[in-house]
Amino acid sequence: MGFLPCYNPRASATGLPLFDTWNKREQMRFFLCLLITLNTPLLADGNWPQFRGPTGDGHAGGKLPLKWGETDNIVWKTSIHDLGWSSPVIWKNQVWLTTALKNGRRLFAVCVDRESGKIIHDIHIFDVEKPQRVAAINSYASPTPVIEEGRVFVHYGTYGTACLDSGTGDILWTRRDLNCDHEAAAGPGGSIFLVGNLLVMNVDGRDVQYVVALDKVTGKNVWKTKRSVDYSEVAVNQRKAYCTPTLIPWENRKQLVSPAAKAVIAYDPSNGKELWKVRHRGWSIAPRPVYGHGMVFVIMDHDRPELWAIKPGGAGDVTESHIAWKQKRGMPPRSSPLLVDDLIFVVNHDGIASCLEARKGTLVWKKRLDGDYSASLLHAGGRIYFFNENAVCTVIKAARQYEILANNALGNERLMASPAAAGNSLFVRTEKHLYRIEGPSQ
Repeated sequence: MGFLPCYNPRASATGLPLFDTWNKREQMRFFLCLLITLNTPLLADGNWPQFRGPTGDGHAGGKLPLKWGETDNIVWKTSIHDLGWSSPVIWKNQVWLTTALKNGRRLFAVCVDRESGKIIHDIHIFDVEKPQRVAAINSYASPTPVIEEGRVFVHYGTYGTACLDSGTGDILWTRRDLNCDHEAAAGPGGSIFLVGNLLVMNVDGRDVQYVVALDKVTGKNVWKTKRSVDYSEVAVNQRKAYCTPTLIPWENRKQLVSPAAKAVIAYDPSNGKELWKVRHRGWSIAPRPVYGHGMVFVIMDHDRPELWAIKPGGAGDVTESHIAWKQKRGMPPRSSPLLVDDLIFVVNHDGIASCLEARKGTLVWKKRLDGDYSASLLHAGGRIYFFNENAVCTVIKAARQYEILANNALGNERLMASPAAAGNSLFVRTEKHLYRIEGPSQ
């Protein structure tokens, strides 16, 4: 069908176009249509290269399923050994995720075939002689990988970072020296992501706090910037954070917004130079910021979480001048916020879902959902997907009026990982399995 709009009726008896009878414009039009046709399946399938998707904010394309169950609309279900809460990342026909022994002594990367669900690679990346304690809600493989054409990057916090050839599974480089003290810190949490040729990560422990960018090809440091916060009077357990930084547009340049304990700091992604910071009282920050309407929306603190809207201009300490609004009630300590048009949606750990006006922070509605929530929200086609820790997903309209569209359950396994989406499929990780879910979107 893709050839019909550009097919020339002047053809041979075989049905093939007679190129020698076409003028140059007709030939160019034919080859352009051919190129578009050949690439359409890849564009439609899409990729999910990092934590929270292509734009890092939980938005997916495609027509995702509305309803499913343990035996309904499941394309495949693949067992994943040991334990990990990293989200899946997807590139073309590969789905990658990490896992680890429950005691943290061996760390792995697993690649699953997107079409069949069969395991392509199961790679032992690192051994850890003396792992630090992690909390029961966490794992030693919680940071989400990042993937691009030919390479996948896996990260285990202080225990190491590696770059793999995504085709062969060969380890191209490793780093074991980007260390911090996770002790009593629930273990590793913040994910990595790519900014051009740089692999960027936060390193915020009890002992050290910095942001580092590595050359993605060699793994060597390009820049490393220490947090400009005086932690000397801060209790060691309140110096930690587990957030993934995010890249936002601002005027004629990009800004790397990186939450830390006691401050949110923006950096120039090309050299690590600090641009501005906003001070706060919190620590143990996990949700990834989102950007829109000229503001960056950041969760502050784990114990008493608040959502702040920050105007990202200015220089130096802009705490007194660049906070547009704050919302202090019902905010999430783990799940990242979702911005859809002029509305922000959040769900806290206790299942209190809220819809806020993005520009002003005023409450539109607040509802209670069943279960506890750690996974970040996902949006596709005007719907929002809320996954609780019992692997039950509530689907609602992304609207000012609260409307439940479906409730879907998967087995009896725990779920902490945020979902991924590619093409018309959801990829959901539970405690022991990875699911590909696809079916009617209506």
